[in-house]
Amino acid sequence: MVRSAAVALVILAAAFAVGRAAAATPPDAPLVRLDTGVVAGRVEGGARVFRAIPYAAPPVGAWRWRPPQPPARWTGVRPAVSDGPACMQAVLPGRYNLGGYQGAVSEDCLTLDVFAPLRAKKAPVMVWIFGGGDVAGADSIAPNDGRFFARDGVILVAMNYRLGAFGWFAHPALTREARPTAPLVNYGLMDQIAALKWVRCNIAAFGGDPRNVTIFGESAGGEDVLTLMVTPTARGLFEKATVQSGLGWRPPVTLAQAEASGLSLAGKLGLGAAATPAQLRAIPADQLVRAEGRAGPVVDGRLVVETPAQGFARGHEAAAPLIIGSNTWEASLLPRADYAAYLAAASPALRAAYAADAGDPAKQAQDMFTDAVMGAPARWFARKEAGKAGAWLYEFSYVRAAKRGEIPGANHTSENPYVFDTQMIIPHYSAEIVEQDRAVATFMHGCWVAFAKTGAPGCRADGRVWPRYSARTDELMDFTSPPAIVRGYRKTQLDAQEAAAAAIIAP
Repeated sequence: MVRSAAVALVILAAAFAVGRAAAATPPDAPLVRLDTGVVAGRVEGGARVFRAIPYAAPPVGAWRWRPPQPPARWTGVRPAVSDGPACMQAVLPGRYNLGGYQGAVSEDCLTLDVFAPLRAKKAPVMVWIFGGGDVAGADSIAPNDGRFFARDGVILVAMNYRLGAFGWFAHPALTREARPTAPLVNYGLMDQIAALKWVRCNIAAFGGDPRNVTIFGESAGGEDVLTLMVTPTARGLFEKATVQSGLGWRPPVTLAQAEASGLSLAGKLGLGAAATPAQLRAIPADQLVRAEGRAGPVVDGRLVVETPAQGFARGHEAAAPLIIGSNTWEASLLPRADYAAYLAAASPALRAAYAADAGDPAKQAQDMFTDAVMGAPARWFARKEAGKAGAWLYEFSYVRAAKRGEIPGANHTSENPYVFDTQMIIPHYSAEIVEQDRAVATFMHGCWVAFAKTGAPGCRADGRVWPRYSARTDELMDFTSPPAIVRGYRKTQLDAQEAAAAAIIAP
């Protein structure tokens, strides 16, 4: 009874706050009626922007580590002009974390932002899944602002989803508590699916076409996109996909392995193997963040039945046109202290493919890591989808003018401001941008816009339209200045990586 009364008070307080804010809503604010109530956004440049719209109920208290529930309805007009908190994660004082975020965090975080053209009618929709290792990040960071997709006729939706131990946690007590068919562990992925269902129900109110949805993500967000492509529950919620530096060749993590990890995490926090679900849910949120549990999709046999590699190898992936690629210096993720160990773990056959780098062990380790983690998987996934719905492979090699000579290639995440065309609104970044940087951004952003609208990127280089990927021709788009279509990109090295990964990617 005490908990019920507290929840009721929270709901009443929230409703009162919405009502008070509604009274101050500007008369020219754009209004949209959703299935839960009316939201008021604001016009920013050439876009109608609506921030922090709830797409699911707060996953707090008894709802921690449960599938997302429908959001509450509200009366009056709910203001949607300010960013909400990101989901729980470590935030570093004075600097950005792994996901590029610095700001407020909360367990009450299941909200999304919508960036819509001023006069949209059956507009294509893109749904962004941010990266950050599934432990960090937010829908609200500047490089991923959706206003410029809206300027170009595309509705951009970006959601928060549960991270770290809040989004990817298993424990025998939670397994025993759940119904036999209820999904487990992958709460972050469940949130992404809930957001896609929200889009299907509500995006027409913003002028969007619910039957023309592209999901796209970068890094862990890209891997989540690949996972959604092989997840039966997500089928029919999107028509196209784009994966930027999306990994995808990791061995499966089983439910038993995830439960063992959960037991270890609970043990760090003083709870033994006999801990109850109530005791687990009573762990303070900040302690869970500091405990740093495992994150990322788990094959629980209920929601996630196979890894992306298993699903694509078996032909189980969605028939969705796919853009996929990587950057030339993904090894910006590899600590220098790990170079020697990384090389030592490579087989003689794999090292032979990188013999040209043998005189420079640091370069050899970085090239090997870049190809193994991102480059070779991207080519493999493109080949698998090519015969089903079509795929377009790319490499992003452009280094902005201010960084040339300082770094050996395009670092991990560096393509995001080009995809979103946001270079000019990133703090401490825009002042460094030159016209060549802007031209590359205009070109790459245009490819993503065309793909959202038509199902093919349609952009041209070397006098040709970016070709569909084919194993026979093995061509990709190199995003550089000027852009180029390249055949057989790093074929020797990528073939060697694919052979080394055969045990993971076999059907």
